[in-house]
Amino acid sequence: MAEVSNKQVLLRDYVSGFPKESDMVLTSSTIKLNLPEGSKGVLVKNLYLSCDPYMRARMKKLDGISYIDSFKPGFPITGYGVSKVLDSGDPNFKEGDLVWGMTGWEQYSIINETHSLFKIHHTDVPLSYYTGILGMPGMTAYVGFYEICSPKKGEHVFISAASGAVGQLVGQFAKLSGFYVVGSAGSKEKSFLLSHSHSYHISRMNSQLFSVLVDLLKNKFGFDEAFNYKEEPDLSAALKRYFPEGIDIYFENVGGKMLDAVLQNMKAHARIAVCGMISQYNLDQPEGAHNLMNLVWKRARMEGFLVFEYYHQYPKFLEFVLPYIREGKIVYVEDIAEGLESAPAALVGLFAGRNVGKQVVVVSHE
Repeated sequence: MAEVSNKQVLLRDYVSGFPKESDMVLTSSTIKLNLPEGSKGVLVKNLYLSCDPYMRARMKKLDGISYIDSFKPGFPITGYGVSKVLDSGDPNFKEGDLVWGMTGWEQYSIINETHSLFKIHHTDVPLSYYTGILGMPGMTAYVGFYEICSPKKGEHVFISAASGAVGQLVGQFAKLSGFYVVGSAGSKEKSFLLSHSHSYHISRMNSQLFSVLVDLLKNKFGFDEAFNYKEEPDLSAALKRYFPEGIDIYFENVGGKMLDAVLQNMKAHARIAVCGMISQYNLDQPEGAHNLMNLVWKRARMEGFLVFEYYHQYPKFLEFVLPYIREGKIVYVEDIAEGLESAPAALVGLFAGRNVGKQVVVVSHE
């Protein structure tokens, strides 16, 4: 079979500090659209790619300190995506199947570790959702809230990075269960959106950061309160304002000063699900926590988790979330970047707070 062009995004070299677009290289190679003889993998055409904060850690040399390997300089970046199978050496997949899982930041990929792929059976919802609400972020929100936090009726919930891919879902899951929910965001526009919009899905170009969001303000998103942490000189005082009796559940996405402030505002037997700490990812010397003794005084529990250890619950998760999506009771906000060439800017934008909702890169609409 004739070779075709295959655009790719490569990591130029290991990254220190805040990542830049120039840390990634857009290049082109060629690929045959059939598998090598005897391959047990699958050849896919990538449709959507997911930009996720954990990818920043993979841009530096980890030397075995992480649960996941570093990206290799000079090779395509990898991450979660939605793809269409073009050729298969695995009997579990056939030509034409739609899948989500780990793939390359390129137009076409050969995936040898097919055990990491999930076949997509429900196509009455947008395929891009499988990078978000129906993929890893959705499972992360579900597991973190219901499994790690073990919520009890009437509790008070705080979510940092609440407008992101995971945070927006944790908030909606909590509201559907009848909890009081407060979220923090990093700008006036984001905090206003969180407290005033509901039942809405957006897709927008990178240059239209907040103009489209104005149209959402007549709706309600579901959070009881939201605040801009960048405008709060004293985060502990801000949390005291929204949680005068203390926080029962904290879904941790940020770390640093926010975590320290939460530790000062917990109720007895509070639970903290540590999903990530995006404020620390670009620091060569991570910040320490100063209020950990509060875990003892409040008999609180703080637990980190890795979502892939819970993927066996994926069918159960779909049964839970799909009806809510179809009934319009859960909404998912996506930030759409068009074209593989836009991927470096989209990924870097996560760490500058430019995205609202799940950052998705469209590689192909076919």
